[in-house]
Amino acid sequence: MQPLLPSLIAAVLYIGTTAYQGTSLARRTPPHKPLLLLAGLVALLCQAYSLSQELLTPAGLALDFFNAASLISAAVTGLTLLACLRIPVQNLLLFLYPLGALTTLLALLMPHGTIEPINEQPGILAHILLSILAYGLLTIAVVQALLLLVQDHQLKHKHPSGLIRNFPPLQTMESLLFGFLWGGWSLLSLSLISGWLFVDNLFAQHLAHKTILSCFAWVVFGVLLWGRHQLGWRGHKAIRWTLAGFCLLMLAYFGSKLVKEFILHI
Repeated sequence: MQPLLPSLIAAVLYIGTTAYQGTSLARRTPPHKPLLLLAGLVALLCQAYSLSQELLTPAGLALDFFNAASLISAAVTGLTLLACLRIPVQNLLLFLYPLGALTTLLALLMPHGTIEPINEQPGILAHILLSILAYGLLTIAVVQALLLLVQDHQLKHKHPSGLIRNFPPLQTMESLLFGFLWGGWSLLSLSLISGWLFVDNLFAQHLAHKTILSCFAWVVFGVLLWGRHQLGWRGHKAIRWTLAGFCLLMLAYFGSKLVKEFILHI
């Protein structure tokens, strides 16, 4: 099967489920959770199949800008669907499903940048996998932080929308945020360690900025988690630090890919 049909199915399911969830929340009625999860799972499987056709080539792993974005999006969606089975984070799907639709279509339709396929040893592939999972969990943390910011603002002004009325309590939302941050920071730590072990020269010319920015992001998230544990950081301070660390991390990965694959080849 060519990747066009599963990509379109994934995009339609993601967008349709988002419309259903958004309409339900606007009416201040909780959406049917099993339906949200089932539709998302089918869309994710279609996205994964389509992505596998784009990623896996005879020369190696074609992890260019748009394929990487779709892969991280799929990882984020998959991790969130798993989390939904245990904790109340289904409101995150309202933002992650459209992201899944967008990245799926971009990976299929956009011209791909110039990049050599990755055909490396298992250690390098493990490093890439850990990086993607770390980005996935920290992306979930950022979406959670933004929802927490909206919830805090609306509760302070006493105008909770239908979306906010379906949120868990503020304290639970903060606990979920720091749970995702701990998980993402731990995986980022393992990713950096595996990079030191398996990548020949992390500070080579084409990797230096990525390595430095990733290390800065690791420090920012580490300080945030220390501040939470030792000083009780919460609320807007925690959200600002989360956004700062995430911006550094995305700049490290996607900024370097954008420059290398598109700008330097214009």
